[in-house]
Amino acid sequence: MEDLRIRFAGLEDEETCRRMDPYLPGPAFAHKIALHELLLVERAGRTIGYVRLEYIWGKIPYIGLIWLEPTHRGQGIGRAVLAFVEAHLRERGYTFLLSSCQVNEPEPQAWHRAVGFRECGLIAGINDGGIGEVFFRKEL
Repeated sequence: MEDLRIRFAGLEDEETCRRMDPYLPGPAFAHKIALHELLLVERAGRTIGYVRLEYIWGKIPYIGLIWLEPTHRGQGIGRAVLAFVEAHLRERGYTFLLSSCQVNEPEPQAWHRAVGFRECGLIAGINDGGIGEVFFRKEL
């Protein structure tokens, strides 16, 4: 994976981030870029993944979105991205990380468990169509 690059987005990456994240309101991108809360995953000079960090109550780190092109999944890239995020958070004194996915998404749930997250809760009916969200916690 020598051609893999994981980095924080810069202001010059705002349009790329907007394409990768249709869920984040437009005005929030510049702010989140400035706070180092948006990351890009590049391979051979091309963006293949994206991560949006959030902080619940302003203090609990949470992966709001992690996405990797399907053709690049299953190669350890997600683990490398997570290791980058974990190191960043540990350097800032955080001791755990939260993440989540919908209850009807078995592949993301399996990934979370495979990389060391453990299930820690559920919010029923929070998503469109009444679909619940399962939450995961990982010690750093």
